[in-house]
Amino acid sequence: MASATAGSSSPPTPPRADDSPEPSLPSEKVYVAVGREAESRATLLWALHKFAGAASFVLLHVYSPPKLLPFMGARIPAAQVGEQELASYKKMELQRVNHSLDQYIHLCAQGKIHAEKLVVESDDVGQGLVELISEHHVTAFVMGAAADMHYTKKMKTPKSRKARFVEQQADPLCKIWFICKGTLVCRRKAIQLSHEEMQECRQSSGVTHYSVEKSASLSEMWCVANTWLCNSIGEPQIERTSSDPFDISGKNNVVLSDTESARKEAYEEKCRREKAERELFEALQKAQASENSYFREMKQKNELEEKLTTIMEEIESLTVRTDELCAKLQGEREQRVVLEKRGAHSDRIIKDLMLQRDKALRETEALRSRKGESTPTEERMMHITEFSYSEIKEATNNFDHSMKIGESVYGSVYKGFLRHTNVAIKKLNPETTQTQSQFSQEVEILSRVRHPNLVTLVGACKDAQALVYEYMPNGSLDDRLACKDNSKPLSWQLRTRIASNICSALIFLHSNKPHSIVHSDLKASNILLDGNNVAKLSGFGVSQILTDQFKATTTLYRYTHPKGSFVYIDPEYLISGDLTPLSDVYSFGIILLRLLTGRSGFGLLKEVQQAMDKGCLQAILDSSAGEWPPMYAEQLAELGLRCCNIRRKNRPDLQTEVWTVLEPMFKSASVMIYSLSFKSVSEDLGGVPSYFICPILQDVMRDPLIAADGFTYEAEAIREWLDSGHRTSPMTNLELPHRDLLPNHALRSAIQEWLQTNGI
Repeated sequence: MASATAGSSSPPTPPRADDSPEPSLPSEKVYVAVGREAESRATLLWALHKFAGAASFVLLHVYSPPKLLPFMGARIPAAQVGEQELASYKKMELQRVNHSLDQYIHLCAQGKIHAEKLVVESDDVGQGLVELISEHHVTAFVMGAAADMHYTKKMKTPKSRKARFVEQQADPLCKIWFICKGTLVCRRKAIQLSHEEMQECRQSSGVTHYSVEKSASLSEMWCVANTWLCNSIGEPQIERTSSDPFDISGKNNVVLSDTESARKEAYEEKCRREKAERELFEALQKAQASENSYFREMKQKNELEEKLTTIMEEIESLTVRTDELCAKLQGEREQRVVLEKRGAHSDRIIKDLMLQRDKALRETEALRSRKGESTPTEERMMHITEFSYSEIKEATNNFDHSMKIGESVYGSVYKGFLRHTNVAIKKLNPETTQTQSQFSQEVEILSRVRHPNLVTLVGACKDAQALVYEYMPNGSLDDRLACKDNSKPLSWQLRTRIASNICSALIFLHSNKPHSIVHSDLKASNILLDGNNVAKLSGFGVSQILTDQFKATTTLYRYTHPKGSFVYIDPEYLISGDLTPLSDVYSFGIILLRLLTGRSGFGLLKEVQQAMDKGCLQAILDSSAGEWPPMYAEQLAELGLRCCNIRRKNRPDLQTEVWTVLEPMFKSASVMIYSLSFKSVSEDLGGVPSYFICPILQDVMRDPLIAADGFTYEAEAIREWLDSGHRTSPMTNLELPHRDLLPNHALRSAIQEWLQTNGI
């Protein structure tokens, strides 16, 4: 060893590649610091190989009480744990430590090497090792330099905090070997001092030596298990004060032999006691676990029994309720069968009464004709053209199937050419019991009223039970929405105008004097479109004139046999049987929603309502109509939903509420329709006379009007100009003397002739 001055510590020497056994330790104790980790086994094996000639080994372990204890998967501070629990945990930890040390002792025994174990307690492991070296005057000490995972071939100094602390603070007389992964990392050599210098150095270091009594102040278990260890440690300490530590007399050999025998007995006793304590502790743990499991199972059993009782009570209650409902359902079924039988009987009676009524009407008309009196139907026939049966047959080519353009349960519609005019001929089905009443009803209503948006009744043939109407070349709204025969889709402007046309027709019918007229069969197939896609209402076969006599006598009839298509029928009319103008409002609401979406009426009301609630109305609009203005689309959807309200009293009035919304749309859409139509004509034909062009719209006029400034304008354009508040001329910018407009018949005739000549 290299010498050094007293009171100074020698620096650690670099590790040597030679790890051969140490030859000069025949009677010196070698202290090996071990823990519960697997690395300690490699450190111990290195020491056993290195110091094969040593007198004995002391396996040293410093127990540091934990500051955090594991509890139910977490870690809690030791200060928050009770003393009893803390003592139990400490006892378990020490048992594990002793078990590990016993394995190391057994390892030494297999190599016929004498070994002891020493367990001390300290809050800091490094400080505990330093104090133990000083107390026991350790001269040869082996400990780990770092965890195995940190080992590298270039490691020259200790890496762990406690190893560096021991290297710097340990007694300078102690030689220390630092091991990592079974390999020597470095060694700290001892300083050679005289006996007096050693005493002075130890006194000046201020280290308080452990005594035998202090070793015995550890926990009770340590004292019982390690009594022999404390005695064996104390003996060399006494000898150090009087003799050389490496000189052992023969008398001491006898003492050591006795001590060894007592030590073995104590070790065996300790092992038996530890085994008994472990078994007792494990038994107590198992008993506690069994008790806890029993209580848990009992608690679960009680909970399951309570749940089972509750379920059984619910099942019993449901069974009673089910029996009651079954009995009630059976009663309802029996009552339903009775009502169905009564309903079938009533239907037969009503059918017979209707047949008798029609027969009575025919007989009455026959009697009146024999007496020279005119019937109501004949009176109405006087105001319309009456065609002969032969004319009707000739016009329809004897009702040729190829001439048929429509069909319903009430009859068939044929296209005909009658008296140099294209007409539509509706021949009622003679097999229907209501043929006569429908014929009379349509003649009576259409001969009484005239409106631009009602189909014109040209005439009738009583013998053929046929009605002759003006021909509508663009068919029905139902066909156009479905683009039947590859027809061009209706634009949103046309759809807006169609809605306004039908609203205007309904307002006219409902406000008819002296009695209102309810159409009662408003649907898309009864809305016909002329050559300019102007909508006209048809299908008056089941319409009703709301006289006081009708209201008093037909409620039961209307309730039993409601007329019209199911999708368009007013739900309250189905329930109560009362027919009012608000029934037409409901059907009009369905028409509005169909114009918006282009879909069929089934489930349409719910789809639109959901789209409005979610704010995604644009997703269900008919894209073939073009890009709907969001404001127009939302207003029409809200209007349609209001019209389709289940309760009649919540539906809007057509004249005061619906028309005020549709009228501005109608005017705007009409101007746009004319603009688009005439613009197309102007682009196709470059030779349009300049006086045919409206100065405002710059398109061909259809309805020219002369204003106060002397210029001629399209009717819609000049009216919109004046209605918007302008008081000056669009051409001269001078104030108009008045707002009167005069039709320019000559120019209108010239324009129409020019359009016909050019095939427009």
